[in-house]
This record gives sequence, structure tokens and C-alpha cells, in this order.
Amino acid sequence: MIVWHFFRIFLHLTAGLLTCALIFPFSSDARRDYLVRRWSVKLLAICTVDVAFKDKSEGAVNPSAMIVSNHVSWLDIFVINTLHPCHFVAKSDIRNWPLLGWLCEKAGTIFLVRGRQRDVRRIYEGLVHQIEAGKRIAFFPEGTTAAQGNLLSFHANLFEAAIEAHVPVQPFVVRYLDAQGQFHAAADFIGDMTFVESMRVILLAPRMTAELVRLPAIPTEGAHRREVAQVARAAVMKELGISE
Repeated sequence: MIVWHFFRIFLHLTAGLLTCALIFPFSSDARRDYLVRRWSVKLLAICTVDVAFKDKSEGAVNPSAMIVSNHVSWLDIFVINTLHPCHFVAKSDIRNWPLLGWLCEKAGTIFLVRGRQRDVRRIYEGLVHQIEAGKRIAFFPEGTTAAQGNLLSFHANLFEAAIEAHVPVQPFVVRYLDAQGQFHAAADFIGDMTFVESMRVILLAPRMTAELVRLPAIPTEGAHRREVAQVARAAVMKELGISE
């Protein structure tokens, strides 16, 4: 059974690669978003992950808002993409993942070399340009994954892009639940676990539900990036029901 699931994922990744190589260059932004959303939904279905969306935002949603979220798993990107296909900022390690790394790159993922300040500046300037061009940007301000029930500090640097581009920040919360509504440990992608190991754990585990919660947008006009980061983190912590 596990071999069959891995084979289905391989076929799905291959289909994604062909789509990026042969269809994306000739597609409108709206068409690309549709293809990304559909591909993400199918990937999660193969991984036996259902998605439940809860909207706790207030008022109209700004399509240019910068999305930030807590970070649990490599699944997070695809869970968010089922609702809002985004250009994600991700650690450069992902580029080296088998098949999926290349696919993420072709789908518009922006890779960041951690600990290199010059790279942060390059990414920041690129984000401002993309937001102003109408692209939807998302990133995980913790900078790495954390086990469910935990939330790391938020790095504030990239919040500056939302301030510079005059768009709000839209916090999201993602959590993975079992049939009893408790955290599903199989989703945690932490420590030295590899992508293939994580996928194997997920495929062998009982079905899980990825709960995606959209929180109220945070205005950025006249704000400092650290202030925005603190407000976003507080909102995510409250939704997760955790404290310092």
C-alpha cells in the first residue's frame, strides 16, 4: 500500500513538472492560480489530508495582503494554496528536495538563504516589486517548522515589504487534527526528519484534517515591522490557544 501511495505521488509530481514546463509559460495568472489550486488539492487527497477552512477575518479580504502563518509541515504550503495560490518565501534547502524542489521553484517560490543578510535584502526588494505587480505573497515568519502546540519567535525583516508596498498583513493559522480533534503528530516536520521520511509517516498515518483559519488583517500604514510582527504573532498564538 505504501509503495502504491508513493507511486501516485511520483506520478502527481511528474504531472506538476510537465504542467510548469509546458503549460505555465502560456497561461494567464488566473489560469496558473487555478492549476496550482487544483494540483494542491489532489496532492493533499493522495496524502489523505482533508482541508477545513474557517474564516475569522473581518470585512473584505484584500487580495494583495501579505499572508503569514505558523509553520508545522511542508504540507502548509499546499494547504494555503487550496485557498489562495501564493508565491511563497521558503528556505533554500527546499530547492534540493527530489522533484518537489524544482516544482516549487517553477511555481514561483522565492528561496531565501538563512543567515545571509544580503539575501534578505534581495528578497525584500523582490517582494515589494511582486506585491506592487499584483502577486500574492506568503511566508512563515518563524523561519522554520515547530511542533504543534508551539510557536517560535517571528522574524520581522520581511514584514517591511508589506509596509513598503502599502498592503496589510493577513495572518493564518494551520493545524492538523485527528478524528478526535486533537493535534495529529504525523504532520510535524521537525528536527532532522527528511522530506521522504515525513511523507512516509503521513502516508502510514490515519487520515487527518488540515484546519486553515484566516484571521483579521493587520494594517501596516505608519507601523514598524517589529510592531506588525508582534501583532501577527499574538493573533496566531491566541487562535492556537497557547501562551509564552
